[in-house]
Formats: sequence, structure tokens, C-alpha cells
Amino acid sequence: MSVNLPDPKQVAPRLQVGLLTWALPPEKSGLSRAALEIAHAVAEAGADVRVFTLDRTGRAQDGVLDIIGCAPAGALAMLRRQAAIGHLAAPLAFRKAVLAEQRHRPFDVIEATNWYAPGAAIAATGAIPLVTRNSTPAAISLAQDPTLRNRIDRAAATLIERIAARRSAGLISNTAAHGATIAELYGVPRPGPRHAVIGLSLPQAITERGQRAAYPADGPIELLFVGRNEPRKGFDALLDATTELAGDVAAGRLAPFRLTLVGAEDADVAGLPADARSLLRLYHRVDEPTLHGLFEQAHVVVAPSRYESFGLVYQEAMMFGRPIVACAEDASARLFVGDSGAGVLAGTCSGASVAQALRLLMTDAPLRATHAAASRAASGQFTRRTLGEQTIAAYRSAIASNGRSKRASSSGRAPSAAIAP
Repeated sequence: MSVNLPDPKQVAPRLQVGLLTWALPPEKSGLSRAALEIAHAVAEAGADVRVFTLDRTGRAQDGVLDIIGCAPAGALAMLRRQAAIGHLAAPLAFRKAVLAEQRHRPFDVIEATNWYAPGAAIAATGAIPLVTRNSTPAAISLAQDPTLRNRIDRAAATLIERIAARRSAGLISNTAAHGATIAELYGVPRPGPRHAVIGLSLPQAITERGQRAAYPADGPIELLFVGRNEPRKGFDALLDATTELAGDVAAGRLAPFRLTLVGAEDADVAGLPADARSLLRLYHRVDEPTLHGLFEQAHVVVAPSRYESFGLVYQEAMMFGRPIVACAEDASARLFVGDSGAGVLAGTCSGASVAQALRLLMTDAPLRATHAAASRAASGQFTRRTLGEQTIAAYRSAIASNGRSKRASSSGRAPSAAIAP
């Protein structure tokens, strides 16, 4: 029996992808966890992926991924400490590392977040098509910081983000609502042919452990928060709520509970009254198995963010079947938590509103069970396979679009105004 083998000349070469990230795990930000998951998803979809990260130097492997550290050194390290212009240090460090790799093994496409626009210098050269995946913009994340230096920094970061987004060959947002916000903020297309909407997946380890996790037995309520001490995450509202609930415990109106904060330090809660502080357990950093164990212990996951581009913590909580207290101010919370019944939405991101939502779940076991079941049912909406395949499709569309723009420019016609500034 003869076997028809494909003609090697007609087999499409593997896509050569570079992915820029500020950090990788064990750093616990959503950006670092998402970057690693995206890289693995794209690699599993058939691409060769090199990850450039700013939190280290040297070169390493993570499975099939090449990890290339490009932390700024020398003059770039000094530049990074300066207000406003310091935002150029990271893009320049990334460009230097990427172009060095490009000389040895050319890239077909580079993906970067728009968080402080690490791909801005690559977009400016036009040498490699850039795809920007839209995280939460600096204009939103830092909007409540009042100091002059940080206002100047925010304006500079927003300008660089806008330039990078508008010079990108393609855009990706995690939800349609977030894509619409990005379009309005940066003057780029709304979600459509040039602006893909692709949800993020969870690593296989958390998926497997979450699916096996039973709901905790009755006993003192365990609350879990995972995130930074910043207004966007609702950290201030959570501390105000904790103070209010501690008063309820002291008055005998509420049973004692424990709130675990992952990503916080003693200095972050130093202003709390002693009775509220006694209810807390703090972890500045934890490894993945420990984090998964904390999700298993939790009766309720508290995530009162004012804004999330996607909200990985919502997806993680749902994978473990845990009811969630989130904030109705966040469109992603309304979509993933409110619409699915996976938890309770605080009407506003305030201490009183978050405390009231927590009281509902902490004092009503049947209600917790109802939301836990809905949370479990809503889990697993996004898989690594769909993330990889849809991202590859977005890359190929951007590469084709970039080629059309270059051909149009060389023929005397202006490039498409959809992305170009």
C-alpha cells in the first residue's frame, strides 16, 4: 500500500513568534501568568515561540519555549528611573534583544501587551509586524494616583501606549467591552477584522486541580483575595470592608472569619485597626501549588476590581467552583460573575457595598452553595486550544495586513488608516 506524503516544499513553515512580557511566574500578576499561558498555547498550536522577559537576564527553556531575559542594564537601567522618559527604557531594551534574535532566526510576528507599551520601539521600526494584546491601560490603572510625578508618568505611558496600539498590525482584546474601551481611548478600530476578541485560558495544572477540588466543609469562613495593593483592584474597598466586618465580629453579629491576601505585605495593611488586622493572613508571593491550595481552602473569593481587561481571578475562582464577590463597576465582572450567577456583585467598589455582599455569602450557607454550583458550571469557557488557534489566526491576519500596508505605501498610497496613526 502506498502512502501519499505531503510535498515538503508545500508544507507551511512554522510561524516564528516573539512574545514580550514584563515578568513571568513566580511573579503573581495577571500579566505574567497570562503571558506564559499565551506562549504555551501558541506553541501548542504549532508555532516556535521565544519569550522576552524584563525580570531577568540570561537564557533558559520552559518546555518548548525559549526564555530570553532582557532586563535593562547600564544607561537603560539609569533611564528607567527617570520620570516620563523612563518609559522608553523597556521598549528600547526589548527592541535590542529582539533585533539581536532577528539576525539569527527572523520573526514573523511579535506580540506585546499595551501595559506601558513594551513593543513601542519595535512598532516604530516597522521591521516586524507587531500584534498588541490589550491589557488594562495605564490611564485606567493609575487614574486615582494624585502625585505630580505619577500624573506625568501616566500621561507619558498613555501616549506611548496609544502610539504603539495605532502602529500595530493587529490588536487583540480579551472581551468585546474591553475592546470598545481600547478603541475609544486610543483611536483604533473597535473589535472586528483588525481587532480580535480572544479570551484567556488557564494553565492545565490549575484546571486539573480545580476540577478535583471539593467545596470546604462548614467552619470559620475563609475569604481569599489575589492581587496588588492598588485602587483598580479595589484593595482600598476591601480593607474598608474588613474593618466594618471586624466590628460586626466584635459585636457578636458575625462569626469570626479569615481573609487571606495574596500579593500584599504588612505595610499595605498597617493602617487597619488591630481587630481587623487580626483577621488577616498575608502572602507577598506564593508558588503555584500553594496558590491552588489557597483556592481550595476558600469559601469565597473576593475580587472587587473597579476594572479588569479580563479578570483571570474570576476564571480561577470558577474553575475551583468558588462563589465570588466582585464589583458591578467592572464590565468583566458583570459578564463573567453576574450573568453566570457565579457570585454576588457589590453595587459600587466601596467598603460598605463590598461588606454587604460579603455578609450575604458569609451568613447564608445555602446561598453559598447555589453560587458555588453556578460558578462551577460557568468554568472552563476558554481553553488553551482555542486561545492558541485564535491567536495564530490573529497573527496571520496581522502579517497579511502589514504586507498590504507596505505594498500600498511603496506604491504611493497611504497605509490603511484603521491602525496607522
